[in-house]
Amino acid sequence: MWIVAAFITMICFGLNNIIFKWSTGKGYSKVHIQFFFYFVAFLLSLGYGMIAGMAQFNLLTIGLGALIGILNANGNIQMSKAFEKGPASLTSPLIGTNALFPILSAALIFHEHITPMQWVGIVLMLGSAIVIQYSPKAGGNIQYSSWIIRIILAIFSFGALGILMKTSSYLHFDSLNTLISMYGGGSIYLAINSLVGKEKWILREANTGALVGLISVIGYSSYFFALNTGTASIVFPIVSLNCLIVVLGGCWVFKEKLKKYQLFGVVAAVLGIVFTKI
Repeated sequence: MWIVAAFITMICFGLNNIIFKWSTGKGYSKVHIQFFFYFVAFLLSLGYGMIAGMAQFNLLTIGLGALIGILNANGNIQMSKAFEKGPASLTSPLIGTNALFPILSAALIFHEHITPMQWVGIVLMLGSAIVIQYSPKAGGNIQYSSWIIRIILAIFSFGALGILMKTSSYLHFDSLNTLISMYGGGSIYLAINSLVGKEKWILREANTGALVGLISVIGYSSYFFALNTGTASIVFPIVSLNCLIVVLGGCWVFKEKLKKYQLFGVVAAVLGIVFTKI
């Protein structure tokens, strides 16, 4: 069952990224989609906690969880903007290289050993990033530089998030409390962003955001179940392969095409992500 749960998480995360890509094509506000996503997920996780029971909150858990939520929201926004500037089939694997940050922090901060297999994964991901970004005809493409900048910002946001998630686990914070704080803090951050940006609200944004929030809760619930009952070294590679869902979505749904060298880069990025989690 825990392997099934890991695959459910992989599918949920991949579907959410495809929805983000689709929503950018519809002209929906990235901030509003994220707000409704976070708010619905906050209500669902809080409601579950009130029914099933939850541990007592403390300021450190709330602060760390809120910061994780803000980083995740910013990473998703940057990823959505990257989807506007470049193909989803390349964007998602590139952003997936953020795994470098928690891996290196685990060695430098938490004194965990990085295996030779993980170093192979690191080299593969760095090499794939160079291969995928290479485009002989990109010199006159104004969108290319913006695409790279958004990807870098998303990588740093998700990378810092991974370090904080590791910190939360290291300090033995309750996962449900962290999740509630994450969704709550992200909702406040996105609401402030909307007020500052003075964007118009559309009902369809609420419907799309609510769908993403529901999928996210299912994905994270399955994630926690898989980690609590299964083998983490197997769960992580399965979940990391959510980028394949986006690659297939980019090719099939959005009719994007990959060049041979780019396809090689995508495969190398996926292998690198898997190797770093083994």
